[in-house]
Amino acid sequence: MKQRGRHRRRKRGQALRAFLAGTALALTAAATMISASQATVAANPGPLKPLTSAAETDPLRLKESRVPQSALDRLSSAMGRPAGVSAVLDSADRSLGDAIDCTAGERRALPVAPEATAAYCWDTADTRSWRAGAVTTSGDADDDGLWGAHRVILSAWSRTGTAAQDGGLARVAFVDADDMNRPTYSWVLLAVPVDGGRDYRGLVSQVSGMVWYQNKLLVTANGDGSGDALYVYDMNRVQRATVDSDAVGKVRGGWSAHGAQWVLPAVASYRLSADTGAARPDYLSLDRSTAPDSLVASEWVSGDGDAGTRVWRYDFSTSPARSGLLATDTGGYARVAEAYVTKASGSGPVLSHDSQWYLGRAAHTEGDHGTLWRQNPKDPAKAARCGTDETRNCWSGESESLSYWAQTGDVWSQSGRVLFALPLASIDRSLG
Repeated sequence: MKQRGRHRRRKRGQALRAFLAGTALALTAAATMISASQATVAANPGPLKPLTSAAETDPLRLKESRVPQSALDRLSSAMGRPAGVSAVLDSADRSLGDAIDCTAGERRALPVAPEATAAYCWDTADTRSWRAGAVTTSGDADDDGLWGAHRVILSAWSRTGTAAQDGGLARVAFVDADDMNRPTYSWVLLAVPVDGGRDYRGLVSQVSGMVWYQNKLLVTANGDGSGDALYVYDMNRVQRATVDSDAVGKVRGGWSAHGAQWVLPAVASYRLSADTGAARPDYLSLDRSTAPDSLVASEWVSGDGDAGTRVWRYDFSTSPARSGLLATDTGGYARVAEAYVTKASGSGPVLSHDSQWYLGRAAHTEGDHGTLWRQNPKDPAKAARCGTDETRNCWSGESESLSYWAQTGDVWSQSGRVLFALPLASIDRSLG
């Protein structure tokens, strides 16, 4: 029976790869119809320009702040013993559809070149009124690519609308990736303790950046209004929601997480610098090719202007007592380890690996494809070309994340309701 099951999965995997190859051919054909204005948007941004002076790097520093231990203890005492990632995966009650189940419109969000080698679609009803954000994996979390015995993908989503309209909430799908022929997931609401740990509120953020490193999850706090740039979550402090309602926090009869089974309260945050020119990290990724491992960040700058976009990195702490936290100085500041300016304005997701920087540039028009640039401080920037007119608009137009799973060699991202992966090696090959 086991042999037959493996045979079925192998045949299904072959069928999916063939299907994705056919999708890539269709997307390449569609690329030939890109207008002249689209085909000329991506003037070469050239090499990265290093930022080295204190005046240039100090505005990028972040001040660390911890949630008091007493507040965390009070919350866990009221909600019950915290759980971990395995408990969330065991409760997974939803499934991702594979590429064959995606609509034609959803598949158009995939890159034209290089082609995706895996793709999955989120259920429309389950994600209605929510916007897809960043992706991170257990490949970021641990150097063996596993969390315990599991392969895990985390996918962030933000609720549209304002806080006054019951919007602005952020949640993360914990995807059991042990068998990617049948990936399942469960929702976890991101929260912030309030009133000394007697309650919690929902995080108000688009979560355009998210990195899972060791036992910590770092997410961007865009839109939260608190002055914080990043929030930090302890993956061993997942709490169970006991009341299924649209409310968030303490309610009659227990605790609610806006319909999610689980809630994750923040344990720390990093506040923006008060310096002139301070930059909010809008996009994040992990770089395990540096020593020590580093958190990579970039800001979003409109592609309509001439201003450059800053990209930079912070070192992670090597102290066992500071697992998953950034390295800080005696004043509690996380300082920049390396910073550059790129002329690729309008850039979104950022990835750094082996001294190469990859920057996704959004499409000018909704529904169109964007550009993925590779840059370093010495060489001209490169981007894949596709279609008969050799346009550089070959990347997914709505992607907000690039997460490299070193153990498999794959880069994971998502665009709209499509979660997809492709080898980093294929990205480099497409750049020539």
